[in-house]
Amino acid sequence: MPPRVNKTRCASVVVGPKICILIVLSNRGREGSEKGSILQRGALKTTLLLSCPDRYDYEALLNNATFCLVPRGRRLGSFRFLEALQAGCVPVLLSNGWELPFSDVVDWNRAVVWADERLLLQVPELVRSIPASKVLALRQQTQILWERYFSSIEKIVFTTLEIVRERIPWQPVREGLAWNVMPGGLVTLPRFADSSSRFPFYSERLGGLTGGEGAARASATLHGLQGLQGLQGLQGLQGLQGLQHAVVDSDSGSVEAERFTAVIYAGQLAAGRGAGGAAQQPVTTPAPALSRLLRNVGRSAFVDRVLVLWSGERPPPARSRWPSLPGHVPLTVLQLHNAPVPTGSSKTLGAGAGISQRFYPYPLIQTAAVLSLDEDTLLTTDEVDFAFQVWKSFPDRIVGYPGRSHYWDDAKGSWGYTSKWTNDYSMVLTGAAFYHRYYNYLYWHWLSPLLHKTVEQSQNCEDILMNFLVSHVTRRPPIKVTQRKQYKDQPAGGARSPWNDPDHFIQRQTCLNTFAAVFGYMPLLRSNMRLDPVLFKDPVSNMRKKYRQMELVGS
Repeated sequence: MPPRVNKTRCASVVVGPKICILIVLSNRGREGSEKGSILQRGALKTTLLLSCPDRYDYEALLNNATFCLVPRGRRLGSFRFLEALQAGCVPVLLSNGWELPFSDVVDWNRAVVWADERLLLQVPELVRSIPASKVLALRQQTQILWERYFSSIEKIVFTTLEIVRERIPWQPVREGLAWNVMPGGLVTLPRFADSSSRFPFYSERLGGLTGGEGAARASATLHGLQGLQGLQGLQGLQGLQGLQHAVVDSDSGSVEAERFTAVIYAGQLAAGRGAGGAAQQPVTTPAPALSRLLRNVGRSAFVDRVLVLWSGERPPPARSRWPSLPGHVPLTVLQLHNAPVPTGSSKTLGAGAGISQRFYPYPLIQTAAVLSLDEDTLLTTDEVDFAFQVWKSFPDRIVGYPGRSHYWDDAKGSWGYTSKWTNDYSMVLTGAAFYHRYYNYLYWHWLSPLLHKTVEQSQNCEDILMNFLVSHVTRRPPIKVTQRKQYKDQPAGGARSPWNDPDHFIQRQTCLNTFAAVFGYMPLLRSNMRLDPVLFKDPVSNMRKKYRQMELVGS
């Protein structure tokens, strides 16, 4: 009887002081071929052949490897390729002529190392020649591609369908950059814009907007404005002419990048402010808190336009009763219950849409930055300006004042929501926050209808959903600025604000768990970073400080 042969064997060849090739061969692999080949980083001896352990943990080797050999299987491809991507191991491809998946849009040279399968012994020298900085970039790219396109059957199918769609004539096509950097092509919708510079994710790579790009989109902007000509209850329409003039004659890039549009959701606190209390009588004047907020925002050096979304059942005050703003800042009041759908929309705008209308991608919003405000928000001009300057450095994040946090409640087996002072936060509420207008487009055209239905039924949680969306897309937390915690005006006469209703808080906890279930995981990420101005609260003369009003704001 011939001696029994142990079919599990391995060898290691040193290719550097901290890099070696560890080749593990076994007859237990799928596809009827050997089980995996790994190039592993670690503290190694300088001998050519290391001792071979009798047993090994394949997954542990993968997760601790720097390079993973991917030889061909029964065909050109191999399951080892996806295993390597998942583990963050750089695939070293040994399969001449292999066309990698999605190669039409994915630049695989940024994530894999190509080797000639006929020259296997040259692989050690090949990987040794790769500088450490490039090794890190390769490993990071494997994680981006795995997470965005290969981590589920759903993502593989959606990626395939999007690539096929882009081959159809007259369909918008993403630029190559969108497919190969975070957050990936599936959440970079080409129908929003035909240039990567219009998205919030690529500012560091592309730099600022240019006037040439702005001129190219002027005709599209004016076409979008035509959809607003029939809006009922749209006051201040004379501002449209000024907006058209600005789009055509100004440097559109500088306007878009250096200014913001303030969107104020109003009308909820207007009960009892009309003549005789009749349902159809217009509200006499804006609430004092709203008027104060409009003046503070209007004094900002960076505001481009103020858009008031009037959600009350009664008509808004006459245009003459609104506070005066500087001449270069148009004020537009849009009564939501009577507003028809702007041209080209796939959703309806009306009473049924409810509180989600504050995130609609209105054509009047021509700046990249949107300042979302509730009508009873307490913010000074300095606070607005400082938050905007911070947002310009982080255009893909939500940047603002009211921080909230989520936590896992072991007793209830569900997620909890809290507004208490803690050492971290995971949400910045959109009652006083900046974000990029692209997220309005994603909110309406990309989110699941089930998420919209949850918000519409509760008339609550739209700000939590926006935080879910941004964190899911960017995989980054929001940014809180300064120490302000109390950002709501207290109603006079002991009246209760709708935002302080106990049922309001209970609904938000329910929403948190519903959103997590629909997303399939909890996308919110915690942060313990808060940004304050330089010299903030420092014992120096107030005259030396840029944002002096912020010193007088309590928490």
